[in-house]
Amino acid sequence: MVFRSSAAICGAVVALSVSVTMARSETGGVHTGAKVNEATGDAIVGAASMYNPFRPGWREGTRNTASGERYNPSAWAAAIKTSLRQKFGGVHYGAKPKYALVEAVGKKVIVKINDVGPLTPGRIIDLNERTMRHFDPSLQLGVIHDVKVRPLAGDDWTPGPVG
Repeated sequence: MVFRSSAAICGAVVALSVSVTMARSETGGVHTGAKVNEATGDAIVGAASMYNPFRPGWREGTRNTASGERYNPSAWAAAIKTSLRQKFGGVHYGAKPKYALVEAVGKKVIVKINDVGPLTPGRIIDLNERTMRHFDPSLQLGVIHDVKVRPLAGDDWTPGPVG
């Protein structure tokens, strides 16, 4: 009986810690605007689009990213244009993740850059589905113009909304 109670309490503690961790990643705002501004590089301005290789009819991308991770539509992630790979410190298989600050339509979000691709001319970044929904909740725009993307120095970033 004591063993069962201990196991139940342990399970409840684990479930609570997972819930708190997920809530922290959902709410974002972990980094202040001041900290982000201090750590950013020069802005690249262009258009952003979305890719999700798991949705029928989408021709762009593959299910595995350039970093070796599997594409995750619910993560805060993106693919940059192949020609920008070096500006982001290289995005290669097995390398440490790179991060960027993406600004558009009055919103800011930190994304993990885990993929590269030959994007349509004029586009500088392909956002995964979750990140695109942050900027365009209905996914009706298709392309967001005048997006600023700034590489973030270091690897101590928590992807998600800023502010």
